[in-house]
Amino acid sequence: MENTTQQLHSSSNRKPKTLQVSLLAVALVLLLFLASPVSSCNEEEKTSLLGFLDGLSQASALNTSWKNDTNCCLWEGVTCNEDGAVMDISLASMGLEGHISPSLGNLTGLLRLNLSGNLLSGELPPELLLSSCIVVLDVSFNKLNGEFHELPSTQELAIKVINISSNFFTGYFPSDTLYGMKNLASLNMSNNSFTGKFPSTVCVDKPFFVVLDLSYNQFHGGIPPELGNCPVLRVLKAGQNQFSGTLPFILDLAGNWLNGEIPDSIGQLKMLEELHLDNNNMSGELPSSLSNCSNLTTFILKGNNFHGKLTNVNFSTLPNLKFLDFRSNKFSGTHSSRKHLLLQQPY
Repeated sequence: MENTTQQLHSSSNRKPKTLQVSLLAVALVLLLFLASPVSSCNEEEKTSLLGFLDGLSQASALNTSWKNDTNCCLWEGVTCNEDGAVMDISLASMGLEGHISPSLGNLTGLLRLNLSGNLLSGELPPELLLSSCIVVLDVSFNKLNGEFHELPSTQELAIKVINISSNFFTGYFPSDTLYGMKNLASLNMSNNSFTGKFPSTVCVDKPFFVVLDLSYNQFHGGIPPELGNCPVLRVLKAGQNQFSGTLPFILDLAGNWLNGEIPDSIGQLKMLEELHLDNNNMSGELPSSLSNCSNLTTFILKGNNFHGKLTNVNFSTLPNLKFLDFRSNKFSGTHSSRKHLLLQQPY
């Protein structure tokens, strides 16, 4: 009986010890996890950031955060990746004054730079436009000025979004630089003082180009017909400039994801010769204003969801119309026979 009691007593003593060991192990794991160091930027990254700081006024809001003896991955507006490389600088609307240092172009891991809504002045460093890593560049709503110079690039640029709107830039926009931006998706250069003809290279080899805003500048000359070569362009704003001449004769937007109706304003394109809207997802009835497009020779709507009566358009006012393709839509009614006319036949 005594032996049994000793065994039970011994067993009861072992359980707390086992529990203590388990709790100690958990505590050690948590301690190691909490003690894991935050990504620390290297000296080259810090030097580049401090170079930017040196270009700002002494009263900068960053002076209290950006200290030389601290980890720059913890500085205000700075985000680093797990390797300690600066990947994001977001300093919008902080009242920053001074100029933008080209040292930011030395940040080889920088993906996004947002300096919008400040009081920055001077020129935009070309190192930022020619960066091989920056994807989004936003310096809108500042006091930047100066001209852009031709900056031919020997490598494909990563940049996708450029917003330089609401500044004081002047001169021409460099066509060679624009040509090298194969990944460009959005370019907003509105509310500046750019002059000259807009580069015809804007749509060359740009399969992702969606938004172009040229409004409120001093561009002149004709609108480049090459704009019709932008395969996925969704937004084109060019108001309040000095463009002259006529709109491009051919408007080809076939094979996109366009939806909605054909606007009544289409009738204002009196010099339009070809309109290709086939293989989209457009709908609605044909606007009667199409009757005003008296120079139209080719009108292709195949592969959409248009409906309504074809008699909405007075085709007798379109004497030059030679090819009309309405297949795979939902039109009702008939149309007088015409050479090369394709209505509701299947593919």
